[in-house]
Amino acid sequence: MPHLRVVNAGIALAALTTQSLPGIAISCGLAGGLRDQSPTGTVVIPDLIQRPDGRAVHCDPELVQTLRNSADALRAPYIREPLLTSGTLIRGDARHQWAERGFTAVDMESGLIDAPRIAAVRVILDTTERELHAAWLRPATLILHPRAWLELPWLAREAPRCARLAARIIGNAFKPIDAR
Repeated sequence: MPHLRVVNAGIALAALTTQSLPGIAISCGLAGGLRDQSPTGTVVIPDLIQRPDGRAVHCDPELVQTLRNSADALRAPYIREPLLTSGTLIRGDARHQWAERGFTAVDMESGLIDAPRIAAVRVILDTTERELHAAWLRPATLILHPRAWLELPWLAREAPRCARLAARIIGNAFKPIDAR
C-alpha cells in the first residue's frame, strides 16, 4: 500500500500554500451536476479534467482504473465523462452550455492541482433541478439572503453524505489487498 497523506485544501484549494504536489494527487469531494440525468449522489471518476484556463489534464489511467474498481466493489455507479474546474459556481443556462461541450460535472479544485499523476473522485451535490442559491457565490453575504438559508437543512444532510461516498471510494481503493 502506498503511503497516503490527506490534505484538506478547502474550496478552490484556498488552504494550500502551493498547488504543486509531488507524486500522486487524488482530488476528492463534491461537484455540481451539469446534465439533467445526473442526480445528487452521482459519482464522477473522469478520464479528463479541464482547468479554468481551458487546458486539459489527462487523469492517470492506472489511478482511474483503481478508483473505478473500488467504486464497483462498493456498488457505486460512476460517470466517466470529463470534469470541468471553474473559478465560480456554475448555474442556470451555463450548466447546459458546459454539458453541451461534453462535461458532466464541475468543481472548483481538481483542475488547479499540479502533480505528475492525478485523478479525481467527485460526487454531485447540486444539480440542474436543485441549484444552489446565487448567494452561495459570496458566502460572506449569506446573512443578507434569507431564501438561501432554506437550503441549509438539505446541504447539512446531503453534502456530508456525498463527501463520505467520495472518501469511501478512495479509502477502499487503497486498502491493503487482504483487507478488501
